[in-house]
Amino acid sequence: MANHTSDFLVIGGGLAGMMAAHELSAFGTVSLVAKKDLFSSNTDNAQGGLAAAVSPEDSIESHMADTLSAGAGLCDPEIVRITVTEGPDCARELLKLGVNFARKNGRLDLGLEGGHSARRVLHYKDLTGHEIVRALAEVCRSSKNIRIFENCVCIDLILRDHARELPVERNRCFGAYALNGKTGGVSHFTARYTVLATGGAGKVYRYTSNPDTATGDGMAMAWRAGAPLKNMEFVQFHPTCLFHPKAKSFLISEAVRGEGGVLRGADGKAFMKNYAKTAELAPRDIVARAIDSEIKRTGADCVFLDITHLKADFVKKRFPYIYKTCLRFGIDITKEPIPVVPAAHFFCGGIETDSCGKTALAGLFAVGETACTGLHGANRLASNSLLEACVFARRAAARIKEEMTAIRGHGAPNFTRWHTGNATPSEEAVTITQNWEEIRALMWHYAGIVRTDRRLERARRRLNLINEEIHEYYWDFLLTRDVIELRNIACVAEQIIRSAQYRRESRGLHYNLDSPSPRPEWSMSTVVDRYRL
Repeated sequence: MANHTSDFLVIGGGLAGMMAAHELSAFGTVSLVAKKDLFSSNTDNAQGGLAAAVSPEDSIESHMADTLSAGAGLCDPEIVRITVTEGPDCARELLKLGVNFARKNGRLDLGLEGGHSARRVLHYKDLTGHEIVRALAEVCRSSKNIRIFENCVCIDLILRDHARELPVERNRCFGAYALNGKTGGVSHFTARYTVLATGGAGKVYRYTSNPDTATGDGMAMAWRAGAPLKNMEFVQFHPTCLFHPKAKSFLISEAVRGEGGVLRGADGKAFMKNYAKTAELAPRDIVARAIDSEIKRTGADCVFLDITHLKADFVKKRFPYIYKTCLRFGIDITKEPIPVVPAAHFFCGGIETDSCGKTALAGLFAVGETACTGLHGANRLASNSLLEACVFARRAAARIKEEMTAIRGHGAPNFTRWHTGNATPSEEAVTITQNWEEIRALMWHYAGIVRTDRRLERARRRLNLINEEIHEYYWDFLLTRDVIELRNIACVAEQIIRSAQYRRESRGLHYNLDSPSPRPEWSMSTVVDRYRL
């Protein structure tokens, strides 16, 4: 069993993880651990772009107002101010690091997306995330202070003492245990500071735009270590994922509607005006519920996103990746509408942090989608996710530097080394497959876009039984990636349900038919940890 020691451990290879690693490498050694590789993240899948008020026709105040409006009364105004104010500087930093944002006539070509009152989305065609990952991967790979470990699945955080024995405010994180995907052995990654940048948890649901790596690992590890999770009931379902039997998790960007795409039913009639004055440019929660309602009302399998009225040359130039991918599935988007359905996309909730990504557990920071900073409130404004990842990765690194200057020591203690006990190789892999499929199905049907008290209670009861089976399996058999991920999605699913049951209203992304309206007394965040709701 290998032991890798560095000043900093960063878990996650998307924008938040690589930016944090880059910033931290200026004053220490970094172990950057990626679950698969640096191109297997939600960042790499991001098509739309990064929102920042960089245009003379835009303003910080306007970006703030749009973010607060989308957040349905639960955004932290100070966090919103910090994020949008630092946004332009983050955009400049990414340009400096080699990201080729699109330009037009010598100026940045800014896109418009739902919920925005101005064109402020920096993009690279419809491959923005991939372009960001490309540039940052080159930066990280060329750094002498960053050592990259790919195909490593983190299992749990290394703590001063087990969370059962020591309250979170007296405990400390010193790294993580990780399963090496190639050798099957467990490594110890010890560090003075650990940064979780593990992304979201879309794989908790049957239908998702997320890659297979998005199993809520950081949220689950932090919860088991005693750190609180906040606003877990607010799961954003992207309104438009490609509906095709052979297309897996392919997103049709928000920008398609921003450029004039129209949603139509099977009868060819546009329907969004029936749900919102802003029609296709309404926030995602409204659009997703509208599509869900139309599908249930008509019994259709999907709805259609139509951009055939736009010039074919413009469509091919603006959305080359979407055009080529749809064409591969037999759909020419310049001549026929795109069949789409909603799918789990982004978690507005996550590990509770302060304005610098610091968690309740000493030595542990969280940035990107795995964190809940207070920026998104009850619903995320389009393209604020890449912005948040960049802003808080930089702020976390700056805060860690301050702490290191003020506090000496905190090297790795004599921590508990990993041991397998009496665990044996599994001959019951069907248990993993069955529980995995059951969790994702019950979350989709009972804790998805539209919820009820009865559905949530059914999900809670069944999940309790599944968790018992997982706990028994975890201790009886040797670990595999499938076991680790199943344990994590079960943990995250439980916290979503607990939080959703607690909130007795509908707000933003949480819509409950038994409490269909927002209530002033619920203008507060929901916090859960392993000790309490």
